[in-house]
Amino acid sequence: MTHVALHNIVKRFKQVTALNDVSFLIADGEFFVLLGPTGAGKTTTLRIIAGLEKQDAGSVSFDGEPVDGLMPADRDVAFVFQQYSLYPTMSVYDNLAFPLRSPLRKLPEADIRRRVEQVAELLRIHHLLDRKTARLSGGEMQRVTIGRALVRQPRLFLMDEPLSNLDAKLREALRVELQHLQKSRTSTTLFVTHDQIEALTLADRIGVLDQGRLIQVGTPTDIYDRPVTTFVAQLVGTPRINLLPAVRDDGTLHVKDSSLKLPVPAQAALPAEFLLGVRPEDVRPGSGGEFTGRLALTEPLGAETILHIRSGEQTLLSIVPGIAPFRLGDEICFTIQRDRLHFFDQAGVRLPS
Repeated sequence: MTHVALHNIVKRFKQVTALNDVSFLIADGEFFVLLGPTGAGKTTTLRIIAGLEKQDAGSVSFDGEPVDGLMPADRDVAFVFQQYSLYPTMSVYDNLAFPLRSPLRKLPEADIRRRVEQVAELLRIHHLLDRKTARLSGGEMQRVTIGRALVRQPRLFLMDEPLSNLDAKLREALRVELQHLQKSRTSTTLFVTHDQIEALTLADRIGVLDQGRLIQVGTPTDIYDRPVTTFVAQLVGTPRINLLPAVRDDGTLHVKDSSLKLPVPAQAALPAEFLLGVRPEDVRPGSGGEFTGRLALTEPLGAETILHIRSGEQTLLSIVPGIAPFRLGDEICFTIQRDRLHFFDQAGVRLPS
């Protein structure tokens, strides 16, 4: 296991600043996820840690020792790429054994076999060891790719969106396996993704990147329940958070262009105008609701239904379990969970509450 620290990393590509003063820590045995949209700087961060890119400023250290001067081979990290990067003419066994046969390791063949078979059992690919990788399915190839990193027993695992090329069912299955593997082996892992479900389900902690800047670092609960900006609030959560323009009139909070009025929470120091954030699960339809709106759209998903409730010119998303018994145009009574409201200034920065 390895403790990793990034200190004020800056990386530029011509006129583009890919990373701007990025600093964070990854504890021994932690599963740390970098979450952000395409172009946020996630892969660049991985490549700098691996030594495949050189930063323009800042430093990277493992266990308190700077590694900036070390070549990639000397950093002892295993990189799992988005593409499978396997040798199609070689068997699964030989693909798994390949990194252990490197001149840098020179492991005896008996030790190589032991490691390969152990990892193959963990990933449930033992029955495929003699098969050429060109004859594998996408899920099987990704298991082999992950296995090739596991056999090395490196100081650090770096994973660059390894599940993004798989269909939904395979992503779900491998997500569970990755979590189990990481916890059972207590290996330090940095995983990057644009998928908020992967981040919330896999991570011990999440770092949110946007345009090369680290916006927030915290547990999945921190990121979901206490987003520091509207960008983070919108990035995490399905369906998306309701963000509504609102004004404060003495002790009343009024959502613009709607009939929604709430008392201002006693602990909230709100400006005259702000953005109100309400998670869809906190908009709760029910006969005793204090608010009303018209049902504009439904999205039945089987286990749950997303309701689009129109109040004046504003539309609120609500999520309810099962198939909702409502029809388009119905008048819907609903309540809003007041102790879970989010407040942001007009620049999108979280307000104290």
